Amino acid sequence: MKPALLRRPRRRQVLPGFGLTMGYTVLWLSLIVIIPLSAAFLSAAHLPLSRWLQILMTPRVLASFRLSLSASLIAAGINAVFGLLIAWVLTRYEFPGRKLLDALVDLPFALPTAVAGIALATLYAPGGWLGRLLAPLGVQVAFTPLGITAALAFVGLPFVVRTLQPVLGDLDRDLERAAETLGARPSVVFRRVILPALLPALITGCALAFSRALGEYGSVIFIAGNIPLVSEIVPLVIMTKLEQFQYAEATVVAVAMLLLSFAMMFAVNGAQLALQRRYQSRR
Repeated sequence: MKPALLRRPRRRQVLPGFGLTMGYTVLWLSLIVIIPLSAAFLSAAHLPLSRWLQILMTPRVLASFRLSLSASLIAAGINAVFGLLIAWVLTRYEFPGRKLLDALVDLPFALPTAVAGIALATLYAPGGWLGRLLAPLGVQVAFTPLGITAALAFVGLPFVVRTLQPVLGDLDRDLERAAETLGARPSVVFRRVILPALLPALITGCALAFSRALGEYGSVIFIAGNIPLVSEIVPLVIMTKLEQFQYAEATVVAVAMLLLSFAMMFAVNGAQLALQRRYQSRR
């Protein structure tokens, strides 16, 4: 008789098998995300397309969409520059107070949005600390689209910094030293060696900041001025319609914002995957 084959002992998994964990995942996502969003779609589905267009094409709604999208994009771009700079300083340098500065980055996460809005409005109001300095220059921040952009940049900064920090920490410094040894200037090293590795994470952080900015409400209403056709964002339009018992119109605006956000997030994710594949192929 042939000796019995020895079987390898089965490795015990930390969590249950795929079937059970996948079931819990789908259940939890359904309760938290899919079912609430489906309810919004179903409540607006009974309206004809002509009614959708009538609601969305009103000047007030169009102006709010234009302002929310443009301010969110500008804020994400600002955070891309300064978030990269802050992440670089916190990762690459040791200095007194670094841990305190690192903790301050998370302040927009922990601070109630209404408190942030009041603080920004007080700071940039015409009689505020910075507002009184900008007023002689003819620059008004509070109660203008510029104030909205400042508030959105405030709430979105941690997403960029926290996304870039682990990637910066894992970068191989030998590649940078090798490029410097070959005579590359610092700007060339950053552009040809560091930036390609950081770009997927940078896009992810900017996408997260942009998504947060699109739906931001509490930190914006106090500094925006909420003037229709001038400084009114989409979440405020939705809240106004709900307060006026225009539930169908509020749902249509909310669903349109949701679809637009999904479309932009899918586009960003596609760009991120393409950049990752390009970077891996170059390596």
